[in-house]
Amino acid sequence: MPPVGWCLCLERGHNVGVKPVVELKNLSKTIGKKKIIDNLNLSLYPGQITGFLGPNGAGKTTTIRMMVGLMRPSEGDVLIEGKSLKDDFEGSISKVGVIVENPEMYKFMSGYKNLLHFARMHDGVTKARIDEVIAQVGMQNRIHEKVSTYSLGMRQRLGLAQALLHRPKFLILDEPTNGLDPAGIREFRMYLRSIAENEGVSVFVSSHMLSEIELMCDRIAIIQNGKLIDVEETADTEKSHYYIEALPASAVENILVAEGFEVELFNDGFIIEAEKEQIPGLIKKLATEGILLFAVNPHRKTLEDQFLEITGGGQIAEAHTK
Repeated sequence: MPPVGWCLCLERGHNVGVKPVVELKNLSKTIGKKKIIDNLNLSLYPGQITGFLGPNGAGKTTTIRMMVGLMRPSEGDVLIEGKSLKDDFEGSISKVGVIVENPEMYKFMSGYKNLLHFARMHDGVTKARIDEVIAQVGMQNRIHEKVSTYSLGMRQRLGLAQALLHRPKFLILDEPTNGLDPAGIREFRMYLRSIAENEGVSVFVSSHMLSEIELMCDRIAIIQNGKLIDVEETADTEKSHYYIEALPASAVENILVAEGFEVELFNDGFIIEAEKEQIPGLIKKLATEGILLFAVNPHRKTLEDQFLEITGGGQIAEAHTK
């Protein structure tokens, strides 16, 4: 059973009838005798930001390497706008933009000259398009200064502009907010949201910053031991759950079960799923049974709590919160 507050959402909701930008089909990778990635199937949709989470060693980097053609899968394929990465590398990869941690730029050149240089690597990138992406990431006032004078946040913005030059349909970000301060992270998140919604780009974000993934993403894909173990919509992580703290605990639990609620122990109390209208009657029931009632509150688990429950806990090195 998924933890309280989570609801399985494999290819449903507003994705019904929408053609995916990217499809991982039976993707597997074996190195030596060890299966690093085991039969991954995942669809990524336009206008949607998908977070990619997993403990260290779960296979996130290997998956991303296969998605951008840096590593050949042992089995399966990656389709980008219907084109096979394996059979038509140039046609499929031309739709992809990538940022891996801190983008490397020519520091002795201005931001604008860096973009000119990268624009030459793609067909059809005009100066008008360069100006457009500069405006998209809010760099008009600093674009003609040398990259050596930029802060990390400015370099991240320039990297995002560079990745968007050729109008990709799929944007992959691996730890994109590493080293950014809270203001820089928020700013970067706003740019990603704008790009996804306004240009219909499918964004795929791998990160350890669980609190940031929760704010940034529409969906969460969780990988463990090379297998995709869950796909969730962040909009579904807040449902009608309530935390009840009361004594004696054994009597409270018996009453909740007798009333038909599924009960989960949490801290010094219990979590139940209920309709809002059921709560007054439940409180009255507990009171008439002589229960000492201390708290009844709406409850929402953080993504960090849920992630650690799904993966068994203790296997992730950095579960950062701001």
